[in-house]
Amino acid sequence: MISSLSISNHDRDVTGLKYIYPVISRRAGGLSIGINFNTNNACNWRCVYCQVPNLIKGVAPALDFQLLEDELRLFLHDIQRGGFYRRFQIETEQQAIKDIAISGNGEPTSVEHFARAVALIGDIAVEMNVFPDSHFVLITNGSLMHQKNAQEGLKVLNEFGGEVWYKFDSATKKGRAEFNGATQNLSKALENIKISSALCPTKLQTCWFDFAGRGLQENEKQAFLDALKMIGETTDVNEILLYTLARPSMQPDASRLKPLSNAVLNSFADEIRSLGFHVSVAG
Repeated sequence: MISSLSISNHDRDVTGLKYIYPVISRRAGGLSIGINFNTNNACNWRCVYCQVPNLIKGVAPALDFQLLEDELRLFLHDIQRGGFYRRFQIETEQQAIKDIAISGNGEPTSVEHFARAVALIGDIAVEMNVFPDSHFVLITNGSLMHQKNAQEGLKVLNEFGGEVWYKFDSATKKGRAEFNGATQNLSKALENIKISSALCPTKLQTCWFDFAGRGLQENEKQAFLDALKMIGETTDVNEILLYTLARPSMQPDASRLKPLSNAVLNSFADEIRSLGFHVSVAG
């Protein structure tokens, strides 16, 4: 029997498709159609909370553009005819496509011909009357924004009225290494945020959690707030998507992770708002 989808069930193999998967998304507020370029489970980061099993270091493999097109058309037809909603027991109030999100099992901007892939998805969504009523989103760690491949894709995304959700979890060297497996320093990250926001509307998505019983660390919080001040002064970024853990990690340190309480998360959100940012919170 097919189980229902929920915010705690993001099984990317549930449809049996290679590139397309459905998500009931906390941040999108309903049905999100995920696009997975990283079918080899390869990423240039290793976030400690990542739900991808057997994650490896690397980049996305070559795309089969015809298969991507065929799967997206098939899936959108299934949704529009109601079959998907019936099979997966989607609640009536969630029976609407909130967005198409390029995300998946690794860093999507690492795929070759990224701009061509973004254009293909956008063209199909317009043709099938999904856009402009639904959003077009790129979820990225932003580490490759200095590269032409990523920048050309963001230009195309912007042409379709899309937006970037840019992962920014820590502003300290230790935190970025420990939480994200990232070697990129803060200065480079801030420069890449600036590049992203100049090419396409950009929001920061930041995951905060209790790691090894430390709770919300004061030094991490202060460094993050200081970085936001610089971002506010040098970019058009004005929105933060703040959230904590909702699903189990598939990484080695999973047992050391716990979600933060809603009270702690909302208190932190208020401090961010005091800097002039809009903040949405997902516990």
